[in-house]
Amino acid sequence: MLEIRWHSRAGQGAVTGAKGLADVISTTGKEVQAFAFYGSAKRGAAMTAYNRVDDKVIMNHEKYMEPDYVFVIDPALVYTTDVTINGKEDTKYIITTHMSTDELVASQPKLEGKEVHTVDCIKIAQETIGRAIPNTPMLGAFMKISGMYDIDFFKESMQRILKKLPQKIIDANMIAIQRAYDEVK
Repeated sequence: MLEIRWHSRAGQGAVTGAKGLADVISTTGKEVQAFAFYGSAKRGAAMTAYNRVDDKVIMNHEKYMEPDYVFVIDPALVYTTDVTINGKEDTKYIITTHMSTDELVASQPKLEGKEVHTVDCIKIAQETIGRAIPNTPMLGAFMKISGMYDIDFFKESMQRILKKLPQKIIDANMIAIQRAYDEVK
């Protein structure tokens, strides 16, 4: 079973990102879950979202997991939350930050020895979508790091998911996904 934990602040799109990823995955015949845990449920409060993916029915509905991937879409949470909790030896961390991977790891010792990838999803979102909602860029970075799906298939699937939005927003999200895919280190 593949498990993903998202660290975010309410309003940054982690729940929407987790649900969008689940929607894409569900079209490929896999079983999938997407759910969230809110602290104070206020905009800006730290929160987590989760995905599980498997070939068979997923009976576990607990939020506790040993994630294969951890997405951190608010860079401050690297310092205020233990994003490595319950991580496995081979958990991969994709963290939005303006810092290089080496600078980030040096600034947060808990990341030392972990497989850490960095990309500035907030900057990408601001420059492409016009708002600091870094969920779709994070998914682009995930496609690159995981190799789960071909980027063109993923973008086509996301266009279907985003179809209720104005075309210019859909187009901006496609650019954001591609940029993060290209820029993740």
